[in-house]
Parts: sequence; C-alpha cells; structure tokens
Amino acid sequence: MEILPAGRALYAQVASPIFIVTDIESNGPTPLHHSMLSFASVAIEADGTRHGEFEAQLQPRADRGTDPTTMAWWQTQPEAWKAATENAEAPKIVMPRFADWVDSLPGPKVFAAAPMMFDGLWMDHYLDVYAGTRVLSGPFKTRQIFRGGGVCLYTMAGTLRGAPYLDWGMSKLPAEFYGHIAHTHNAIDDARGFANVLVELFKISRQLPAISGSASDFR
Repeated sequence: MEILPAGRALYAQVASPIFIVTDIESNGPTPLHHSMLSFASVAIEADGTRHGEFEAQLQPRADRGTDPTTMAWWQTQPEAWKAATENAEAPKIVMPRFADWVDSLPGPKVFAAAPMMFDGLWMDHYLDVYAGTRVLSGPFKTRQIFRGGGVCLYTMAGTLRGAPYLDWGMSKLPAEFYGHIAHTHNAIDDARGFANVLVELFKISRQLPAISGSASDFR
C-alpha cells in the first residue's frame, strides 16, 4: 500500500520508535509468588542511536516469598547478587520514576526483552501495580507509556536467522551481536548486550524485502 505524502512524516516517526530494551532479575520465576530484585533498560533506536539508560534495585515485596531453586542458583552468583540487591528502593518509588523516564523520551516507545514472556511479564505486573501503567498498549483506561505489544528478542532472533524453533535460544547468537558484552546477570550488563543484539537484528531485517503500509497500521 502506497503511503500518501501527508502521512509520510507520521509514518517515519511511528516506524522509527525508541526501543526500551530491558532485563530483570528476580528471586523466583513468577511475579504472582516472588519479587523482582532489579531491572535495567537501555533506550535505543533501530540504527543504534542511544537515548539513555535506567537502572534500579527493588526491595522484595512483603506479600511474596522466594523460590528455593532460584535462591540456590543465586548463591553461585555472588557478584550478580550484590548488584541486584544493593541500595534497593521500594517498588512504589522506582516504578513511577521509570514510567516518567520512559515518558520523557521523544517519540513513540516500544518495550523489548529476551524473552518478552519473562522480563515483559515482570515489568508489566510491576508497572500495573505500582505506576498505573502497562508494558502493553491497548484499550486500557490507564496511562500508556509504550506502543504496541512489545518486541520479543528471543522470537526476533530466531525468525530473522531462519533457525528452527528449538534452536531459537539467545545463547546461539555470536558474541559480536552482543558487542562482546558478557551475560553476567547484572541487569545493566545484560540490557546493554540485548540492546546491541536488537540493532544487529534490525540490520538483518533491512536486508529482507520491505512490505509497505500506512501510518495507521502502526498502532
């Protein structure tokens, strides 16, 4: 579908959002029973232009427990545990501050994580509870700081590489995609690495045949 001249400026803006690439650390697998310990986000455009970072450590929720398997694993990661728990603040303070930071960035923002169903689930829950907003946009009568349904880097990496589903793991990507940033389970390190991966994946996508559409398709 051809884009009319009047819609080209809007199309360029909507089609080139800022991606908020986020990694979280927790003391268990689900926000229904456990707590998020820390998270970090890198704001980046598809071409690699950066718009800042956000990093925070969170106090565990009093109404949540811990997962024994996860806590046993944390005992093998003392440096990452220190990074995830030092100078922790209350979620009710951190999450509104994060939402304000996202809102302060120019243009549309899109949440991105690897995988979306883990990090995105945690962030969506905490933003909903503590900041009156969501990772997802939609027909909600709440503050909306993100556009669309977000980007799953896990899925994006698998499909753009043409890999079979069982070979979609992020560990399958070459170190160059991460900018040689090691995956340390320190949230800011991992968010930076995933931000580099996103840029590399967009390089691949630009080599594929383009499908045009109208600005109204990008909601």
